[in-house]
Amino acid sequence: MHRDSSYLQSVYNATESPSEEVYDYIVVGGGTAGCPLATTLSANYSVLLLERGGVAFNNPNVLLEENLIANLLQVDDIDSPAQAFTSEDGVLNARGRVLGGGSMINFGVYSRADEDFYNESGIDWNMSIVKSAYEWVEEAIVTETDQINSWQTSVKRALLQSGIRPDNGFTLDHLQGTKIFGSTFDRTGRRHGAVELLNKAKKKNLRVVVHATVERVVFASNTSLGLSAIGVIYRDTNGNSHVARIREKGEIILSAGTLGSPQLLLMSGVGPRSYLSSLNIPIVYEQPFIGQFMTDNPRSLISITPPFPLDDIGSRVAGITKSFYIEAVSGMVPFSSPVSPILFPDPYPPLNLTVLSIYEKLSRPLSTGFLRLASPTNASLTPIVHFNYYNDTRDLSQCANAMRAIGKMLRTQIMQQYKSMDQHGQRYFKFVGQALPQNQFDDEAMGEFCRKTLSTFYHYHGGCLAQKVVNSHLKVTGINALRVVDGSTFVVSPGTNPQATLMMFGRHIGVKILEERNAN
Repeated sequence: MHRDSSYLQSVYNATESPSEEVYDYIVVGGGTAGCPLATTLSANYSVLLLERGGVAFNNPNVLLEENLIANLLQVDDIDSPAQAFTSEDGVLNARGRVLGGGSMINFGVYSRADEDFYNESGIDWNMSIVKSAYEWVEEAIVTETDQINSWQTSVKRALLQSGIRPDNGFTLDHLQGTKIFGSTFDRTGRRHGAVELLNKAKKKNLRVVVHATVERVVFASNTSLGLSAIGVIYRDTNGNSHVARIREKGEIILSAGTLGSPQLLLMSGVGPRSYLSSLNIPIVYEQPFIGQFMTDNPRSLISITPPFPLDDIGSRVAGITKSFYIEAVSGMVPFSSPVSPILFPDPYPPLNLTVLSIYEKLSRPLSTGFLRLASPTNASLTPIVHFNYYNDTRDLSQCANAMRAIGKMLRTQIMQQYKSMDQHGQRYFKFVGQALPQNQFDDEAMGEFCRKTLSTFYHYHGGCLAQKVVNSHLKVTGINALRVVDGSTFVVSPGTNPQATLMMFGRHIGVKILEERNAN
């Protein structure tokens, strides 16, 4: 797959921005949804795309699959593409801080949403546009192949042998059973993230500004139109402030992510009245559900070290059931990283080694939490979030069932080759971190395992839910010219992994906006 970097012609540092500027559309957040959205709108209108992070064009940790674990673990407090944070639940997590967003720090999994996602979302989907939007993304950045490495082949066979059937082969669609999915890593192991969708933009209409931290949305009110968003204020790395406004019939579109979009609305005075008043934030519009219904799909896993050299990397296979999904990854893990517990929570040794992991994701966790501001004025601080994992004990039961399924996989014939041998000739899995309980029918023991190995899949969502904060067209209720287009609007996480849906989402909404304006 050819690596096109023509989008760089449209990229500027915020320090180069004028103090005031005007566009038809302003998209806040150059991430997985924001890049395809800005590109689509640029076909007919001027677009400003604001991204708080930088560009990772030549960063080998971001671009190469062999470094995907290092990319996620090697973080700092300043400008690393992955920014670590810890929820109030005590679970380490990460968010994108780079042009391309989460698509530049994830494991590259590309798989479309499940049918239930569309039905439950509260969003007005045009399924014809959905299909063409997926294809628009896929032709640009997705690699489709049924050729997988030895570890992924073993996982696929173990899934089938343990009863997660049928064998669906390679498919981008969400189908129950076992499948090989697409990847945004090509056959040479090079990443093609959402940032490359900017190559499709009409360059003269698009300006991408990086290292631009948006601090608040600016509003105006009049008797005929009511309350409207008219612009944003953002700050560059020198601390200078810039104002960008929209033209008549234009819009501000927040694509700052599950943490960033509700944060920006709250800082702009849109949110629960009592909460905003407690922080002395002037109330622009009362909206009680902003920052509510925050959900993170909990993950538990087992990890083993193989008894033979294995340089397999990446993830290409999924086992799909109604209540949980199973995936696997392999790679060299730098355990010296301060955030390595994200992958291997308890315990982890201080050395580098090849690790093979199998992990589960609950498809529909019922536990939800909330988000609060870390500061009413400093947008660079990650909000405080509490996901409330396993508050609903039905989630714990589903985790136990998923881990039983993984235990069944470990007992299949294909997995026996990954056992080591002790001095007495006994074969065993050399676990990194927690081993599964010996009695996997013991609900209490399995629940304790799930709690002890609790980590994240990085698929958190909510905070600006459709039908609560935004309407079915993603417009913020009660405010003109303001939408939210990102995972914060999702009631559930789509399919096994959300990145395909988020990229489609940006394209889908962009096409619908163009159609709306053409009709008018």
